[in-house]
Amino acid sequence: MTDKTQPGCDEKLPVLKAGLQRMKTAAVAFSGGVDSAFLLAVAAASALERLVAVTVDSAFVTREEILRAGQIAQNLGVEHQVLTADILKDKKVIENLPERCYHCKTAVFTLIKDAADRAKIAHVLHGVNTDDLADFRPGMKAAGELGFEAPLLDAGFSKREIRICSKQIGLATWDLPSQSCLATRIPFGTVITKQALHRIEQAEIFIKSLGIAHVRVRCHGRLARIETDDMSMVSMMQMRQQISGGLKEVGFSFVSLDMDGYRTGKMNPAKK
Repeated sequence: MTDKTQPGCDEKLPVLKAGLQRMKTAAVAFSGGVDSAFLLAVAAASALERLVAVTVDSAFVTREEILRAGQIAQNLGVEHQVLTADILKDKKVIENLPERCYHCKTAVFTLIKDAADRAKIAHVLHGVNTDDLADFRPGMKAAGELGFEAPLLDAGFSKREIRICSKQIGLATWDLPSQSCLATRIPFGTVITKQALHRIEQAEIFIKSLGIAHVRVRCHGRLARIETDDMSMVSMMQMRQQISGGLKEVGFSFVSLDMDGYRTGKMNPAKK
């Protein structure tokens, strides 16, 4: 049942569905996050002639995300393809300059586009929303160059509206914390290594196992700088010795808690 008090859903869902139905065939770049899960669910309900969810597995993606993407696609009854990108072989990516995301998305989205072309699928989609326009997102340029379409953006969906509508249609991802690739935990200018990515992933797994759902472990060499939401800071301080010990076991020498908390794009270049 639709909640008439909530903005966006009644007006924008029909627009989104109509746009998807006109496509007939589509491949969705599918991370299993809030946005792509909502896009895939609406596409699945729009009776396309063929719909495929395509997830690209790389060193920048956690095992948890790959498993979640597969489970969501299965629950929605959508064909799911998992492609592999050896992203650490790309020197323009691992040197980790501010355009890293552009080079990474070019490689990842090229794989998806090629897979769609082989399957004679006419449209390739990604889950960009209106909030993304205000952030530093070099990857959007790569998507545009490769012909990816953004139905959520075209229909005017904000992140908040996506969460509201996801809850209304019964998606478990409606309150999933925002995702970002593991490379975003490493400051620009610091070379990305497999060892650092593994250390970050293991650190976040450990902290989440303690009941802290929303966490980023920023890697400054051997220093771990933890970002979380305001409510979780209290819990983390109460478990500080346990957290410090756990992160040192995975390879960090120093562990800190960022008093400013979590904010999207904190590692992005400062605006002049």
